[in-house]
Amino acid sequence: MIQEFKDFIAKGNVMDMAVGIIIGAAFTAIVTSLVGDIINPIIALFTGGIDFTGWFYALDGGDYASLDAAKEAGAPVFAVGSFLMAVINFFIIAFVVFMLVKTVNRVKAAAETPEEPAPEAAPGPSELDILIEIRDALKK
Repeated sequence: MIQEFKDFIAKGNVMDMAVGIIIGAAFTAIVTSLVGDIINPIIALFTGGIDFTGWFYALDGGDYASLDAAKEAGAPVFAVGSFLMAVINFFIIAFVVFMLVKTVNRVKAAAETPEEPAPEAAPGPSELDILIEIRDALKK
């Protein structure tokens, strides 16, 4: 059974999957930083800094100054704004990942397909070949 486990782990698919998960986690950090630290501030600049995370309903009927205050008080909250911001961030991240994958695929395709050399023109008969043909035709 131990040998079977070693064979399973040594297979390329398992190793490829492990590498993919590790790279995916690192890539997630990069994309999250790109969206949170670069793209969202640019969007906030054009939208006047709109942040929906303060939009919530306290289900206990209380009046709280902020979402954090309601959560600290232990009130059940319906955090509409946090959900809306999560949806917006999802679409931004999905678009960024789409653009990155599109760019990587374009670079990969350019690297895989070497430039095809121009087809060589078939060389015509040389002057000597033409003279030989004329001579042979005259002999007939």
